[in-house]
Amino acid sequence: MAVTLNFHGAAGTVTGSCYRVVHPGGQFLVDCGLFQGNKSVRDLNYKPMPFDPKRLDFVLLTHAHIDHCGLLPKLARLGYRKAVIGTKPTNGLLEFLLADSAGIQESEAERETKKRSRRAEEPVEPLYTTEDAKQVLQNLVGVDYGKWIEPGPGVRARYWNAGHILGSASIEVEVKDSDGKTVTILFSGDLGPDEKVFYKEPDAPAGFDYIICESTYGGRERDDYTLVQRRESLKTEINEAMRRGGNLVIPAFAVERSQELLHDIGVLIKSGEIDPKLVFLDSPLASKVTGVYKKFDAMFEDVELSANELFNDPRFRIVEAVEDSKAINQIRGGAIIMSASGMADAGRIKHHLRNNLPRANATVLFVGYQAPGTLGQIIQSGAKEVRIHSELVPVRAKVRSLGNYSAHADDSELRAWIKERLPAHGAIFLTHGEDEERAALRTEIIADDGLGGDQVILPMLDDAFELHPSGVGAVAHPAQQRIDPAQMTSDWHNAYASFIIDLSHQLQNAVTDRQRLELMAELRDRLGTTGVSSAPPARPIPPAGAMREEMGE
Repeated sequence: MAVTLNFHGAAGTVTGSCYRVVHPGGQFLVDCGLFQGNKSVRDLNYKPMPFDPKRLDFVLLTHAHIDHCGLLPKLARLGYRKAVIGTKPTNGLLEFLLADSAGIQESEAERETKKRSRRAEEPVEPLYTTEDAKQVLQNLVGVDYGKWIEPGPGVRARYWNAGHILGSASIEVEVKDSDGKTVTILFSGDLGPDEKVFYKEPDAPAGFDYIICESTYGGRERDDYTLVQRRESLKTEINEAMRRGGNLVIPAFAVERSQELLHDIGVLIKSGEIDPKLVFLDSPLASKVTGVYKKFDAMFEDVELSANELFNDPRFRIVEAVEDSKAINQIRGGAIIMSASGMADAGRIKHHLRNNLPRANATVLFVGYQAPGTLGQIIQSGAKEVRIHSELVPVRAKVRSLGNYSAHADDSELRAWIKERLPAHGAIFLTHGEDEERAALRTEIIADDGLGGDQVILPMLDDAFELHPSGVGAVAHPAQQRIDPAQMTSDWHNAYASFIIDLSHQLQNAVTDRQRLELMAELRDRLGTTGVSSAPPARPIPPAGAMREEMGE
């Protein structure tokens, strides 16, 4: 029996990381993450898993970001009761991250159930519950960097610093096939950039049969910067936002991004280079995560301001209570408001955006990658109006982006990391990236490192590859796709929301009610539906292309 590698997530998209290794001694997962992005991608979370969780022997976890661990409670809900193995800092973060994710699942299910009850429809069940998250915590096993473990028969694993977030790891795995031959695999996890305020650069040995590498920033370069230059850029954005007179709203992930931003803001305040009236971290989760960072602060490098010194500044406010969060909405200017989530798709940040986006003197600053279809990406792309909590919200605030806070390696850093890990005797698999980005990285790797085209592979969702020490064997594609690949980047739900906004604008901008009725009559005619109209069309219906032009498409 050969070793088989299955790609159940982060294949054709940047979220939902989940790799399943099947071998003569059993099977295990590397990561089990939540799918994030547009609605079609998020719906994958609710579909049946393409494997039986009860047949798994263990799970190896690269780090605590929800797109790598967020479906662990679903595993537990489906009966999984075995080990989840991560570094000790990762396990410390999971205590809060999984509980927070479960709370979001429960609240979203409750909100949807209320909507359905008004339509006399059946209630919905949450994806998983707080009790499911607690079950995962009971199964956590902590490991140290650089030490071999034997989590199951015929398998050895070793964790290496990935430089991404606290406790993040690349995982080296050795698996024996039925002939007793060892197949060596390196899972990159998410890789951090060279310049980080807290950690050393990513590390791992060289020489594997197979390398599975993330490609989030494939083909894309950020400007080279030092930590001093990064703070200088942040200072410029903050001072400009304060000069404009409104608030500065920063969507930021509760893990890592919030702590780095707080640290840099504290350094800039201490040096007198910025002078905001108040600095809010409005996230109970980020507050708890910051406590984990304090616990493991001996791992950090290049820290200029201790956590105790940082939070002793009277302008810093850690907000946990809902009432205190709502009170922030009364502040019209001079405040920095940081809140989760980093892609603005959930949590309290949506309330702060709804409150500040309509204000022309406000600023919204994005400091990380915004996945296609997320609210953050839609705002960042220049939308004039967005839908938040089922309401249309005009975007009058100044929208800015700062790439220097990304926790991901850019294109040249990814290529350098791969080059240092070579040779890869069998193949390199590029995952955790949109198709355009990983295709660009593939082209560069082939050109730079002299690899054959068949040695750099772009797997799609649920593809399975036989791994032999000498190279890839049989390849199996899923008999039925869980999602149309074309829907991964921008799905029909996004197109529908955009269409409704455009239609609303056309109706509002029409000069007379008769023109509004004519437009609706034209649309009904195109759709083959009927409707009551007091004013039939007074002019011939134009061709479909002309109608789209009128609607601003």
